[in-house]
Amino acid sequence: MRLVGGVGVAALLGACSRATTSSAPTAEPATSTETTSAISSETTGDTSTTTSSVDTSASTESVFSAGDEIPDESGGPFPADGTNGPNVLTETGVERQDITTSFAGLAGTADGIPLQFQLTVVDASSGAALPGAAVYIWHCTADALYSVYEEADQNYLRGLQVADSNGLVTFTSVYPGCYPGRWPHAHLEIYDEITSATSGGAAAKTSQLALPETVSVDAYQDPRYGDSAGNLGRLSLASDNVFSDGWEDQLATVAGSAATGYTASLLVRI
Repeated sequence: MRLVGGVGVAALLGACSRATTSSAPTAEPATSTETTSAISSETTGDTSTTTSSVDTSASTESVFSAGDEIPDESGGPFPADGTNGPNVLTETGVERQDITTSFAGLAGTADGIPLQFQLTVVDASSGAALPGAAVYIWHCTADALYSVYEEADQNYLRGLQVADSNGLVTFTSVYPGCYPGRWPHAHLEIYDEITSATSGGAAAKTSQLALPETVSVDAYQDPRYGDSAGNLGRLSLASDNVFSDGWEDQLATVAGSAATGYTASLLVRI
């Protein structure tokens, strides 16, 4: 069922805060040329993937299953969606596939391991794709800072796109870092259509995407990720203040490597 409503300021200031503290099916894109195999971790419930060279190119029509909606989550303190101050969604250039650069008159490029998000938006009750839905995504940099707020002269790693006829949106980004108290993640807002987002309307769904432990451990060996490896080592999905109540519908399937870059896929039921 489609939900309507925004996220209150009080909620926004909760789940992404930097306090120091101690599987559902995913949608493969119709044009995928890789298959993946799962590796599970009993301690975190983590599911990571390895990549094979088998070509599994398929038709452009995909069928997805009905199921539970992706959970409602806080947008955190750094949404830049107008709910707590700045709003990049009303800026020229926010609708884009590559979110590694700043836009709307700002200059800068986020550094880090390449990561492509492939998100398929479907109706939870029927599994039908939702073409025309608009997806806003944002996340922190490799050194675990958020543009607009903690890097006030940048607005990279934020972008908006409209789902295609299969409900698919793809974003080119970099792998996010890990800061104290939060599992590696990205934020998502889904709007019924793009004008709702760009005119300051309320999101139909606000949620978060979790990244797998094994992949994150691999990524954080890169020196550009600073303290991320140590921060991750003190966390688990079960201890995270967002994902601790269940992450099955939020844990992305990730293929690739730190050397070649990653692809993170998630079926987003709303």
